[in-house]
Amino acid sequence: MSKIYKEIGIGFIPVFLVFLAFLGVNVIPILFVSALGGSLLYMMKTRGGIGAAAGGGDRKSKNRTPSFLTFDEIGGQDRAKKELMEALDFLIKHEEIKKLGIRPLKGLLLTGPPGTGKTLMAKAAAHYTNSVYMAASGSEFVEMYVGVGASRVRDLFKEARARAVKEGKDNAIIFIDEIDVIGGKRDGGQQREYDQTLNQLLTEMDGIHTNDAPRILIIAATNRKEMLDSALLRPGRFDRHIEVDLPDKKGRLAILHIHAKNKPLAEGVTLEQTADQTFGFSGAQLEGVLNEAAIYAMREDKPAIEQPHLASAIDKVMMGERTDKETANGEKERVAYHELGHAIIAELVRPGSVSQVTVSPRGKALGYVRHNPPQDHYLYTKDYIEDQIMIALGGAAAEEMIYGGRSTGSRNDFEQSLSMVRNMMDAGLTSLGIIDREMVTKEQLMKENAAILDALMLRTKKMLDEQRSVFEHSFAILMKEEVLSGDTFRTLFDASVSQSA
Repeated sequence: MSKIYKEIGIGFIPVFLVFLAFLGVNVIPILFVSALGGSLLYMMKTRGGIGAAAGGGDRKSKNRTPSFLTFDEIGGQDRAKKELMEALDFLIKHEEIKKLGIRPLKGLLLTGPPGTGKTLMAKAAAHYTNSVYMAASGSEFVEMYVGVGASRVRDLFKEARARAVKEGKDNAIIFIDEIDVIGGKRDGGQQREYDQTLNQLLTEMDGIHTNDAPRILIIAATNRKEMLDSALLRPGRFDRHIEVDLPDKKGRLAILHIHAKNKPLAEGVTLEQTADQTFGFSGAQLEGVLNEAAIYAMREDKPAIEQPHLASAIDKVMMGERTDKETANGEKERVAYHELGHAIIAELVRPGSVSQVTVSPRGKALGYVRHNPPQDHYLYTKDYIEDQIMIALGGAAAEEMIYGGRSTGSRNDFEQSLSMVRNMMDAGLTSLGIIDREMVTKEQLMKENAAILDALMLRTKKMLDEQRSVFEHSFAILMKEEVLSGDTFRTLFDASVSQSA
């Protein structure tokens, strides 16, 4: 209805002005006053920013204190939660810490990869401390108009204090996501709008008196800590930096159990197997795995999620949806040999690691091998990295052995191999020893890189040539079935090895 009235008004005003002009009334002053009033309203709306918007609509729901989220509902971050709750206790037990002369913290910085639960932890912190919750993204402070960002920072702090007083709460938590947008390192050059916004944020944080009520705590999140200005990171501003990292196996299992509470699982389904297969997944990706598994179950009209649904969901999250690409038979055969090359080398250097071999296109890949990481690895030896490089080179080596040449399908494999060689160089695991890249010529780096990859390619080809019987036994079945489970592949592998022996 309001839209109809607005359209009627827009149509009526110009007609009315024309009518006044027809009667001989001077409409220029009316136009001038109208333009001035419209400009003032626009400026007030723009500069009101977060503070003005916080009173209604979507902003109000976004900044409502989350009463539904607790730390128990966040899985896989036990260390980070413990550290955060200890910092929040300074906000709650202010009388006790005052007796010990402890200075309460003004700011907490949550760092870590995307999807690890930084925003969830900020919401849980507001519930844990019974605080007013104000949320904003760094991009909301960025405007092309000078001074708007700084004004929005002032309004955000002002609104937090006002809401805490209005709701009768002692504390207010301001959460700023993507703080690197406004808190990036200053280059010392010409004054920028970003610098004004950052300066205002620093001023507001310095103005927080921890003994005053209501008490203000700033929680910020970023996945690019190295880009932040040093003035933000010093004690007295963001006093504590909490790493919210990718979960380990125990954490992944806890996250899967949390997201599986409202989903029916078929008898015999084990989430521990899914936790094993999802090394390197974030909490958001694990939630996506269970959601996609439920979708697969619905497509098949199944009453509960089964283990194959979870396996397909892992592939979907990692590589995208299965596509309907129709490849030529010769191309499909090349893909099959390529993937078998990866799988055979993986089974030789890390027995039991192959989870699935497929030539079904998914995402941009025409085929792929999914591996089971035996354990969560955080430290890597030279031998381990070389084995991983050989697994990556196995596809190209198989193509050369069967067809006498490679295809563009090895491009991603080579990118992974080059990345692992760079990791070896930076860790001092090559013949160059411990190096600084800036002190080594590009020719030396290229020579060492070529020597490592050429030697590993020769080893890979030799190992594959000794397992030609595995290709013969597995190729026809893979072409027919399009998918081989890890157990099926190992059965064929063992049978071929025993026959050749």
